[in-house]
Amino acid sequence: MIDDSRAMRKILRGLLADLGFEVLEAGNGREALDLLQSTGRVPDLALVDWNMPVMNGLEFVIEARKITEMRQMTLMMVTTESEHGQIVRALAAGAHEYVIKPFTRDGIIDKLALLGLVPVGVSS
Repeated sequence: MIDDSRAMRKILRGLLADLGFEVLEAGNGREALDLLQSTGRVPDLALVDWNMPVMNGLEFVIEARKITEMRQMTLMMVTTESEHGQIVRALAAGAHEYVIKPFTRDGIIDKLALLGLVPVGVSS
């Protein structure tokens, strides 16, 4: 998960860990790309905030989509950006889903189920 807020990373880490995901964290898009490239690991899913220093979430989505090995990674924006144009830009750049903060646990789980990453009806 990529978010400059430690508190938000803690919330999302707990939710994802409860669902059985192994969680890697980064405080911005550049840090995330560096981490993924240095470990050679590409996760199934990245939850990405929009507003971050150094490299924002949209820039991360664009850059990740340029890297062949990362194209299969599911990208879900989790952000306060709620303007329709922003949502369209993120989806056009390669994000698969978009969740507006504040979100609920069930809202995240529903989006993950829609993406086929957790079984429908899971409410761990």
